[in-house]
Amino acid sequence: MSDYFVHESSYIDENVSIGKETKIWHFCHIQRGASIGSHCTLGQNVNVANHVKIGNGVKIQNNVSIYEGVELEDYVFCGPSCVFTNDLTPRAKYPKGKAAYKRTLVKSGASIGANATIVCGTVIGRNAMIGAGAVVTDDVPDGAIVVGVPAKQTGWIDERGNIQPTDQLK
Repeated sequence: MSDYFVHESSYIDENVSIGKETKIWHFCHIQRGASIGSHCTLGQNVNVANHVKIGNGVKIQNNVSIYEGVELEDYVFCGPSCVFTNDLTPRAKYPKGKAAYKRTLVKSGASIGANATIVCGTVIGRNAMIGAGAVVTDDVPDGAIVVGVPAKQTGWIDERGNIQPTDQLK
C-alpha cells in the first residue's frame, strides 16, 4: 500500500518517485523519471513530463502541463491552465528533441496565476507572484509581482502574500 493517493483514472509511468501524502487527481499523467515531493496536490488533467522535478508542498491546479526542463521548488502554486514551454523555436517538421530544451526554474514559494505563460529559459524568484494571464519572457526577481503581456513588474510581495509598498519598486 502506497502512502500517496492516485485516482484510478490517472497514469503513472515506471521509474516515478511520489512523496508521501501527495494527491494526484483525475486524468493525470506522470511520465517516466518524474519526481514529485511530499504533500503535493495535482488537480484534474495535469501532465508531468519525463524527468520533471517537483518539490514538496506544491499545488498544481487543473489543466497544467509541466514539460521536461521545468523544475518547481517547494511550495510553488500553479494556477488553473497556466502554461510552461521548453523550446524557444519549436517545429513539428524538424523536431530538435530534449537537447534544445531550455531550463525553467520556479523557486520556492512562487505563485503563478491562471492562464499565465512561462516562456522557457526563465527563472521565477522565491515568493514571486505572476498575475493571471501574464506572459513571462524574462527572469522575475525574488518577491516581485509581475503582470501583463509581456510581464512587467508592478510591485513587491512577501512570503505570506502581503503586497509591499510600491515606492520600493526598483
